[in-house]
Amino acid sequence: MKRLALAWLLAQPVLGGGGLVGYGIYPYEPPCAYACLRSLGSLMLECSSREEMPSGMSHGPGMTSPECRAGDTPWLTTLAWCIKTECAEYHVPVSKLEGFWEKESTESPNVSPKWSCSTSLPKISKSPTQQLTTTDEYLNTTSIVDPSVYLAQYNALTAVYRENLVEAGFGIAILVAGFGIPMALTWLGYVPYMSGLLDKVKPYFVYQTIVGTYHVRPLPYLLGNAPTVGQGLHVLVFFILNLILTAVNYKTQQPHAWYTTRAKEITAYIFYRTGVFAFVLLPLLILFSSRNNFLLWMTDWSHSTYMLLHRWVARMLALQALLHTLLALPLYYPAEARKEYWIWGAVATVATMIMVFASGLYVRRFAYEAFLISHILLAVFVIVGCWYHIKYWIGLVWGYEVWLEIACGVWFFDRLVRVGRILKTGLCRSKVTDLGNGYVRVDVPGIRWASEPGNHVYAYFPTLNPLRPWENHPFSALPTALLSHSGSGVN
Repeated sequence: MKRLALAWLLAQPVLGGGGLVGYGIYPYEPPCAYACLRSLGSLMLECSSREEMPSGMSHGPGMTSPECRAGDTPWLTTLAWCIKTECAEYHVPVSKLEGFWEKESTESPNVSPKWSCSTSLPKISKSPTQQLTTTDEYLNTTSIVDPSVYLAQYNALTAVYRENLVEAGFGIAILVAGFGIPMALTWLGYVPYMSGLLDKVKPYFVYQTIVGTYHVRPLPYLLGNAPTVGQGLHVLVFFILNLILTAVNYKTQQPHAWYTTRAKEITAYIFYRTGVFAFVLLPLLILFSSRNNFLLWMTDWSHSTYMLLHRWVARMLALQALLHTLLALPLYYPAEARKEYWIWGAVATVATMIMVFASGLYVRRFAYEAFLISHILLAVFVIVGCWYHIKYWIGLVWGYEVWLEIACGVWFFDRLVRVGRILKTGLCRSKVTDLGNGYVRVDVPGIRWASEPGNHVYAYFPTLNPLRPWENHPFSALPTALLSHSGSGVN
């Protein structure tokens, strides 16, 4: 019960936040009304401003302000007529249409139109007969929206909404699988008659390594640590889950206002999904590396196992980010390359790649403290880059930022618990004895810990490095009462 309560508590930021598309956020609702708005948005009105040439002649397209739209009769009546005719088959409630009208009809929620939607319709003395075409530039009378333009806009809005809904659902599935599988496998051991079966398979899955005798000791040339069979299977299952959810359930809707071919449309949806999945993996990436990872308390998996998963999740995240970047090139490069959202996305991607390739065992063995500081700084660049990438691209309204907020919440939780542990233990004096061969014994009087296999403590020594008080390292912990006063030579 305690574990279930903890799981629910940790889920609250996800369940109670701003939401995701389809889970608290419903953009382009109702889509028929938004399609009408977008079908007319590029047309010039009588009150639109026009660019002036030095000779005084007007030249090129101008700007239409919200105040202009709010008072322009052809704009309001044409939009109202389109909403009436196109939304009728969907039986959209009048209240929803009026809500859309109040917020979107002038393209600014701060500027109200002179008429409501229901008031605009009676201003039309007779049904309009003039139909707009794709070549029209001006709207100066109540008109019928071009059916082909409307269909392309409607398909674009509904197809993109569907893809975002699928991404959100799949993202939740990946996140739940990431922390749920370890808990499920651990709790499986409490099922009657399962403990005996698990004891029989552990020698083959838990203890057996994939590569010879390499697990605790690193692979040749410091390539890393080989996973056990069980760890390898878990990584493989999680990778296959990511691969399948990245590859399935796409649907095209042509004609499309944004992407003119099915190939471009599918490319765009894969581009969207890989970016979202990279965001989804961030909370798991930080969680698995945390010393105060709640899964350590709720499962029987070791910290070294979660660190191994941390490294493999990082590689999956880097792969998703790389695919996201490569797919963006044929869609938006070079037209978007100088925009702020593109630059910040590039910052996050480059920082991610540096982290992956500069986090090998050879780097950690050579200069661990430098690696750790640079790792944290690069992680900050990744999260900040991702945040501004979506802020300058589409704004913080589609729920993409929720994944980043969860990731930051996991990180702050770990740091807060660290501070709490330090405050609980307090400042202590210790006696350090050099045992030779790189081993030291640190005696800390007045501290009591239970004697269990694998007990360790992360100790800070601020007086040894006053300029680097944040440095700390793990030490095996053993109560001095268990030390022998004879035979060992350590007393």
